[in-house]
Amino acid sequence: MHPIERLRYVARAEGADPSTLVREAAGALAGFADDPDGLVTACRRLVDRHPAIGPMWWMAARVLAAADPVAEAWRAADELDEDPTAGMLAAALPDDASVVLVGWPEQIVSALHHRGDIEPLVVHAGGDGLSLVSRLRRGELDAVPVPDAGVGAAVAEADVVVLEASAAGPDGFVAQTGSRPAAAMAATVEVPLWVVAGAGRVLPARLWGALVSRLAETDLEPWDRPDEVVPWSGVVSVIGPVGAQSVDEAGRRADCPVSPELQRGLR
Repeated sequence: MHPIERLRYVARAEGADPSTLVREAAGALAGFADDPDGLVTACRRLVDRHPAIGPMWWMAARVLAAADPVAEAWRAADELDEDPTAGMLAAALPDDASVVLVGWPEQIVSALHHRGDIEPLVVHAGGDGLSLVSRLRRGELDAVPVPDAGVGAAVAEADVVVLEASAAGPDGFVAQTGSRPAAAMAATVEVPLWVVAGAGRVLPARLWGALVSRLAETDLEPWDRPDEVVPWSGVVSVIGPVGAQSVDEAGRRADCPVSPELQRGLR
């Protein structure tokens, strides 16, 4: 496949998990190894089309700063594939816990498959949660579907609320729409609120600002968007590749360069 066509394929992809998307993106960017200007444009196009996916920004920033962009892209993809975050979450969850989650969060679901004693209370989040409940029940997990209107009642009955960040920065994190009311309710009823932020999700302040700006560049009303920015307020633990950390400790995991080229889009 021609590099431009492969780039278009990745840019248009919807619904794939971040690890898969970044690996496909690495393959697309390899076609621009001898075209520095084309590489910059390709990286901007990827983050423009997938603005909520922190690992895409993380990988693109590393590629643009690297002496060998292609090798760096594959290194980033390998780090995502080897991310131990799901295992860290599985080990941290209390025994026989009732856990609220929103939609279909990739790393949380992976952790649940390591544990047979967790009761997931899955908020619909526009339909993703219903599909996940069916999947979990086939795996013999006693998952409970929660309509969006019932999120408050579910949180009040839960042992812990676990939200998954697709990206995170100094003042908040991006999660599936429906996460913000779950977080607010957790603070109100004093149920522990955890955020899962795996490899590549925590970004430096300036890249985070560019990501938030891209998310705002849409014709959709805020309530119709698939993702929303949730403030860190009330979060008691951030689960990542090194286990549980405070919000401040997790913020220091931002480990990619601040690429000026990504701070302005193609629009």
